[in-house]
Amino acid sequence: MLLEKIISISGKPGLFRLISQSKNGFIVEDISSKNKLSVNNSSQVSLLDNISMYASDKEVPLFEIFENIAKNHDYKETISHKSEDKELRKFMSESLPNYDEEKIYISDIKKLAQWYNILHKADFISTESFVKPETETTETEKPENPEEEKKPKKQGIAAQTRNDAKTTAPKVKASSAAKSAPKNLHRKQG
Repeated sequence: MLLEKIISISGKPGLFRLISQSKNGFIVEDISSKNKLSVNNSSQVSLLDNISMYASDKEVPLFEIFENIAKNHDYKETISHKSEDKELRKFMSESLPNYDEEKIYISDIKKLAQWYNILHKADFISTESFVKPETETTETEKPENPEEEKKPKKQGIAAQTRNDAKTTAPKVKASSAAKSAPKNLHRKQG
């Protein structure tokens, strides 16, 4: 699954795939309807590839949580984001058993279920979606560029919002306070 090009845009329902850069913004495609639209540079954007959720001991990338959901539900749709709070909490503990219940709200869990189901309906969820690329370095291999080893640790959306930071993706502005991203899903800086 290529989440690095899947985005959520504040004020617009659904998820979008980044197509290209335009003069005043960028072109996206709604992954459900396949409609293309132009979005200006001032739009608040969340890149799914840069989002993680709080666990009790670390931040877990959204990609890994989607993989857990897919495996738990046999690569089929999951519960509705409109389900009862009790069902949503059960869904969350099955998807991320050690999730931080104080930092992850029901609204975050609803967004997680909704995004997963949108991706599923758009055929982004399958057994092949979660295959890791074979180009990963092994323990004995060292990156050619020693600076790669010194990359700063990525930060979550909550911390990023507190620091009032902004990140940019491939020519796409990603706002620090994207309303379409749940409060406690985090965007990593990298």
